[in-house]
Amino acid sequence: MQARTALLAGATGLVGRELLKGLLADAAVGAVHTLGRRPLDLAHPKLTHHTVDFKSLPALPPADEVYLALGTTIKVAGSQEAFRAVDYDANLAVAKAALAAGARRAGLVSAMGAGTRSSVFYSRVKGELEDALAQLGFESLVIARPSMLAGDRGALGQPVRGGEVLALRISRRLRPLIPANYRSIAAADVARALLREVPRASGRRVLLSGQMQSA
Repeated sequence: MQARTALLAGATGLVGRELLKGLLADAAVGAVHTLGRRPLDLAHPKLTHHTVDFKSLPALPPADEVYLALGTTIKVAGSQEAFRAVDYDANLAVAKAALAAGARRAGLVSAMGAGTRSSVFYSRVKGELEDALAQLGFESLVIARPSMLAGDRGALGQPVRGGEVLALRISRRLRPLIPANYRSIAAADVARALLREVPRASGRRVLLSGQMQSA
């Protein structure tokens, strides 16, 4: 079989970093093109990084699949509008450009509770993005809805969230008592689930957090 070519937006995030590792390690993937606002400090024979402005994307190289892992928080972004520009606008722009470049399969890092009718702005935007992507015409769209992500944000140069650290500690101690979909989940587990399902899925598939958990 011909080696696949993958596009990845958000390679410097918790899940994006794990997606990139998995794609580069996959013998069935011949080339990986990453998209980001800043240069990527990584070299690999399969890897080509494109420093881009997500508000004005260039034509993307031909690809088979795209992984959308761009994300921020309202606190980091500074406003709801700035948050939406990343989590909705930028991801959707990449998806459209990827489709134009030939990608027929897509994987999205969304969030638990995503829904267009949610009273929570964060969850509502996530839901609106899911629905917008579903209208684009991908042959397959795999949506991962993780609960609280566990990973080393400090190693990525991201701000460490005190409340999140405390919540993760509590979650680990009470893990057997917490329903699977509400337990914290390792970013690597989310990435593995997407990497497994995107190449073989058909239509729209939603992966809940419990389904992606390692034993």
